[in-house]
Amino acid sequence: MDPLSTPHQQEQETVIMKEEEEEEDEEKDEEDENDDDDDEESDEEEEDDSETTVIDGEEESDDKAKETEPQQQEKQAWAPTTYSKFGKEVFCYVGQEISIFEALDSYGAVIWPAALALCHYLETNVEQVNLVDKAVLELGAGPGLVSIVATLLGAWVTATDLPEIIGNLRANLLRNTRGRCRSTPQAAALSWGPDVERTYPRSVYRYDYVLAADVVYHHDYLEELLFTMRYFCRPGTTLIWANKVRFPSDLVFTEDFKKTFNTTLLAEMGEVKIFKATCRETEEHLQHHPAG
Repeated sequence: MDPLSTPHQQEQETVIMKEEEEEEDEEKDEEDENDDDDDEESDEEEEDDSETTVIDGEEESDDKAKETEPQQQEKQAWAPTTYSKFGKEVFCYVGQEISIFEALDSYGAVIWPAALALCHYLETNVEQVNLVDKAVLELGAGPGLVSIVATLLGAWVTATDLPEIIGNLRANLLRNTRGRCRSTPQAAALSWGPDVERTYPRSVYRYDYVLAADVVYHHDYLEELLFTMRYFCRPGTTLIWANKVRFPSDLVFTEDFKKTFNTTLLAEMGEVKIFKATCRETEEHLQHHPAG
């Protein structure tokens, strides 16, 4: 305050200052009220958003529930009890839980429908197909489910496939048979075609049963497959082949298969057919005329 001003001037200045302070206080109060209103509006918006989120979440949950509801379709009688567990498929056959690791990057490391049908057939027809103490070879074993079931049914099993499949195949075989079976199944590489005569000489390898499931898929090695089937299916050997028809080439192969062997249709499960085949030639004929 100016020390030279009069008391009256001082009084006037004091009044003016008070009025200015009151106006400032009023303006602050109005700003505070506006801030409160804004906070209330934002709170209401957040509540609305949260309600929307909850509703959206409920809608998403409903959608997911619908997606995970079992399909209202009639289940095939031969379909096994199966469920996913920690990245693997679990099946129940021969009173045992069988856990199978698959690889989706390879046709040969996936379980296909014909394998399930063949497992069911072997499990439920032990009088017609008695595998106890029988030597069994599986062609195109993939992740090994059929070979595991055959081993659990008492067979001495050699499961074969391409070299890149063998690691996972062997792991599945050992995981599911160790301590449960009389014998340990073997995993071995086998490429179809004439080279089989060199890697599996007849003088050493002879099998009571040859099993194959869904080996006729969309590929260019059907002639080699038929050659391999004929090579191993010698007199005294029974070949059991399960297949689901997908392509015209499947039908052509089936006709060639019937011309090559004495065949019987053992079972028809949905789209899967299971054939039994035996050799047409005698042992003496085969010795003079190799497969091919």
